Amino acid sequence: MKVSIVGITGYVGAELARLLGRRPDVELLEVVGRSAAGQPIGKVFPNLAPLKLTVAGELERMTEADVIFLALPHHASAETAAEILEKSPTTKVIDMSADFRLKDRATYEKWYGPHPAAYLLLEAVYGLPELYRDQINPQTRLIANPGCYPTCSTLGLAPALSSKLGKPFIEPDVIVDALSGTSGAGRGLKQNLHFSEMTESTAAYGLEGHRHLPEIAQTLTDVYGSPVDVIFTPHLVPLSRGMLATSYARLTDDFVATYKTQAEATQAVRQYYRDFYANDPFVVIVDESPYTKQVAGSNYIYICPTINLSSRRLVVVSALDNLTKGAGGEGVQNMNLLMGLPETTGLDMLGLYP
Repeated sequence: MKVSIVGITGYVGAELARLLGRRPDVELLEVVGRSAAGQPIGKVFPNLAPLKLTVAGELERMTEADVIFLALPHHASAETAAEILEKSPTTKVIDMSADFRLKDRATYEKWYGPHPAAYLLLEAVYGLPELYRDQINPQTRLIANPGCYPTCSTLGLAPALSSKLGKPFIEPDVIVDALSGTSGAGRGLKQNLHFSEMTESTAAYGLEGHRHLPEIAQTLTDVYGSPVDVIFTPHLVPLSRGMLATSYARLTDDFVATYKTQAEATQAVRQYYRDFYANDPFVVIVDESPYTKQVAGSNYIYICPTINLSSRRLVVVSALDNLTKGAGGEGVQNMNLLMGLPETTGLDMLGLYP
């Protein structure tokens, strides 16, 4: 299987190379990054030096590639995807940017500006395998890889809003507070990411609205079947990688009336979550609030749902690695499904702990 990565000089591109570079079934055909063209990949990311690849300045062999990952900024990614699909219609494209995540063009343009290839929005499949696996198959040409915050929060809330195993047991009005390591902000120099600014400090941002908000709302609305209101507040924490989301929702009257004790309700909900994700190899339902370190470097997401009957609330804590399950690992998971492979291929590594 021949695979190219466009945007190798960013953290997501590097994570894709890390995950794919030693797979015996994968040939890294091209790794592209204009700012580092002609350089050994080890000069850009020293941990990738053993791959002995040279960074290309342009994508020159697109028609030879079975799969091309686009780890580019929005707009640039859409333009490149459109070019690839026109010139090489049999090549699979997995877009790591936000360009094809939102199905409604007006919503996209509200948050990101004019769309360079809006005609592809309806063709693109949202690449969250745990919820859309049946749409991710060898006939699919274009995958919109989800954002890290949406993956962490929607997988935490989806079972409670879904009718897959029974009636939804929360109201369609949720709050998500999420913490991300600094790699989620990219590799570019920014004053608030300098060590002296970031260390021993934590801050919320995007209070006027974050671009991942409509993506979270879109997926939860799809799961629920009617609009779900979402309040989403992201926070930056002094970690290199890792993400923790705490989500809150009001329980339905029927659910509250069913259980006499909080312990009984919590036990039932955790079993419900385990049943919901029974066929999802990277979702682990845990009985204690997870730590980001427990999933570092892995494609797993740990989820701990808890019931508070006195306040009539569901509280869900979810943890993942923002560069792996929140980006590159999920991209490879999608690639496996596109190519008809077991989705765990090359992704069954455990978290780096401690």
